[in-house]
Amino acid sequence: MFGIFKRKTEKEKLEQKFKKLMQEWHSLSSVNRAASDKKYAEAQKIAAYLHKLNHETS
Repeated sequence: MFGIFKRKTEKEKLEQKFKKLMQEWHSLSSVNRAASDKKYAEAQKIAAYLHKLNHETS
């Protein structure tokens, strides 16, 4: 019930941004290849950072 007041952690924010970028990448992949590649590169940077965060906490 009180979960609605919980703030998102940095990891949760990055995961949400990664998901959004991957959706944009997929929608652009058939329309604009250059923009699609930029979104994918941006998403991969976030994925690498998330991977690093996961291994630091383990």
